[in-house]
Amino acid sequence: MIAEGAHIAGSILDHLQNNKNGMIDFLEKMVSMESPSKDMPSQTVVLDFLGDALRDLDFYVLPIPGKHTGGYLYARPNDRDKTKPLQLLLGHCDTVWDKETLKTMPITQSEGKMTGPGIYDMKAGLTQMVFALKTIKESSLSMPLSPVILINTDEEIGSKESTAAIKRLAKIAVRTFVMEPPLGLEGKLKTARKGLGRFTITVKGKAAHAGLDPGKGVNAIVELSHQVQALYAMNDLDKGITVNVGTIQGGISPNVVAPESKAVVDVRVLDNEDGKRITEKIYALQPTIPNVEVHVEGGMGRPPMQRTPRNQKLWKLAKSKALLLGLELQEATAGGGSDGNTTSMYTATLDGLGTTGDGAHAVHEFIYLDQLLQRTALLALLIISNEKDT
Repeated sequence: MIAEGAHIAGSILDHLQNNKNGMIDFLEKMVSMESPSKDMPSQTVVLDFLGDALRDLDFYVLPIPGKHTGGYLYARPNDRDKTKPLQLLLGHCDTVWDKETLKTMPITQSEGKMTGPGIYDMKAGLTQMVFALKTIKESSLSMPLSPVILINTDEEIGSKESTAAIKRLAKIAVRTFVMEPPLGLEGKLKTARKGLGRFTITVKGKAAHAGLDPGKGVNAIVELSHQVQALYAMNDLDKGITVNVGTIQGGISPNVVAPESKAVVDVRVLDNEDGKRITEKIYALQPTIPNVEVHVEGGMGRPPMQRTPRNQKLWKLAKSKALLLGLELQEATAGGGSDGNTTSMYTATLDGLGTTGDGAHAVHEFIYLDQLLQRTALLALLIISNEKDT
């Protein structure tokens, strides 16, 4: 069986090597289609491009428009065997980059790297998805589990419009492969992710002239400074709990005692219980000076993706398949969240299956081109693996 697996792995890698130029061309075209999360027309262009590629692979493709975003694309094989269990391939085509970023972050190829806005996070992963399926089809390899695909356009802004669909598919899928980029230059797969919360703390005081009647005012900024200290006291790095006051605002004018101030707080936790405890602590915040009000809004959004037994079984499967390609994979915990946080609640999930590189949300964003082929081969091996392996 090991010899047979190595033979199939080698055959897949050879096929991808023969299609390397087409794969790079496909990726370059997609990166050139700049697609900020909140730009609906640009998202339509990318989804149409991906939809055409999947139709060429004999997939049924259904674009679902969004109300405030580009929506999402759903796809499944036209000849899907309804008796087969499902596996979900999940990705996003929105990026954090504004239109015309290509003027300052052009697509380049040099020294084995390829650069461009959104290439690492995560248009390389979408390219892998298409070419893994293409390789499987052209190599006449069977898929014991039927693939279903969801590509959304709002992941970078919280997946608010697509999460319901992601949940529905995750509930009926045996496993989910998330095409987010791996972690670090070692290309570590993401087997755990922190949960994310967002809270807004609003303090209401009383305005007064800072020179004529300062004693009649109650400074909301002063109260907020006390609340910030209380929030930072909730940090527990040993437990992986981070509470960060990311933005503050307040006041009217330098000569007015500030009647209102506001802080937006980012919370990250490794497990749901910590998320509940921190939420309770934040909502229990009380004023420290008289005649002010403290109001709290928000809560935990994406739940943590934890190293559950089923997730670890999927990780071990990936690790064994990678060895057939000469890859020694490592696992890691990511501080950021993804749609894998959502699917992990309902089914076995493996995240970070994209292409090794660096610079997510940074101006030096790039991928390693040799890793584009290897990670696509790994994905193909996972897609053709049996349900019992999961």
